[in-house]
Amino acid sequence: MSNFIIFSIDVFASLFIVVFGCLVLLVIYFYISDVTQSKHAIRKNYPVIGRFRYFFERQGEFFRQYFFAMDREEMPFNRADRSWVYRAAKNVDRTAAFGSTQSLEITGTVMFMNCAFPTLDEDALEPSAVTLGPYCPNPYITKSLFNVSGMSFGALSKPAVRALSKGAKMADCWMNTGEGGLSPYHLEGGADLVFQIGTAKYGVRDEHGNLSDEKLKEIAAHEQVKMFEIKMSQGAIHQK
Repeated sequence: MSNFIIFSIDVFASLFIVVFGCLVLLVIYFYISDVTQSKHAIRKNYPVIGRFRYFFERQGEFFRQYFFAMDREEMPFNRADRSWVYRAAKNVDRTAAFGSTQSLEITGTVMFMNCAFPTLDEDALEPSAVTLGPYCPNPYITKSLFNVSGMSFGALSKPAVRALSKGAKMADCWMNTGEGGLSPYHLEGGADLVFQIGTAKYGVRDEHGNLSDEKLKEIAAHEQVKMFEIKMSQGAIHQK
């Protein structure tokens, strides 16, 4: 047993000497290479040690990404954006309570604030009007901050579309039809409508599946249809 221990110590000692010798030779090679080259001033003035500058420079990107950068510092997509996409892709809850990492001091940021007492009408500030398509023959002027986003009629139902249309009219905001086309129930509530043209072109295609100018004109003739929205691509969610 003692012979085996002594043999092991000799082997490890020999390996240590070989490895240490290789490192010494490598340092000598780097030193000679650095002092004789004329392309990099840092390596010329600080042989061997100057090489660490380039190593840390390459590694800095990863250290900033995982250790030092704040959640909303990176561009074009910061850590908070990427985290939201990852969680959405895995169908995990994407809400975060107790504050936000997004700066709320930027002009135009919408904030929900607690109010100790209901705001009186004379104290309330009306939102500023926004003109969409100012150079169009019929520009659309609205003061609504929140509107009904696009949900296809096929994904909802007649009572749901009817209720959303009437609610949008009462709230004085617009309603997006979604890609399913314009139904009578969208028009029933009297709200302003944004007609969405999806990739399948429901409601505005001919018998060959092509975009129909005539059907577009019919949709645009409705007084409630204020704008058209073009969906550039289609996504799908599969759940088991």
